[in-house]
Amino acid sequence: MTALAPSATPHQLSFPLPHTHNTTVHIHMTLTAHSLLLFLTTRTPETSSQPAPLGSFIYAMPSRTSVQPLSTAIYVREQTLETATRIGKILAKRLGLPVYVGNSMSFSAAGGGGMVEEEMEGVRKVIECVMEVAGREKQKQQEGEK
Repeated sequence: MTALAPSATPHQLSFPLPHTHNTTVHIHMTLTAHSLLLFLTTRTPETSSQPAPLGSFIYAMPSRTSVQPLSTAIYVREQTLETATRIGKILAKRLGLPVYVGNSMSFSAAGGGGMVEEEMEGVRKVIECVMEVAGREKQKQQEGEK
């Protein structure tokens, strides 16, 4: 995999959480040649004026000996650990880079109260957004080398 040049600025994205009326997922990501730093949270109109809660923080990296990436929890909040770990491992595998993920997303405002399907749809959308930004960064770097 071709290494990416450091990004000049962090990327901040948001999208509506699927199956909700007023909840948005906020992504803050910094992609460098050596790692991805990603922070995720959800906001509603009721919580928009409050600071985002601190969730789990994990580190994931591609494995040299296994198909499955490795991960470790640095800071644990049980309700957000599994989602942070899942996102970190998927991105480490797809990007071939170490990934740090801070996650305080809550899917409780989703139509079904945060059912597995709703959570997986939110995770899928986060992965799509991050990979799209990473693809644009890689394309910019390739154009700059020409």
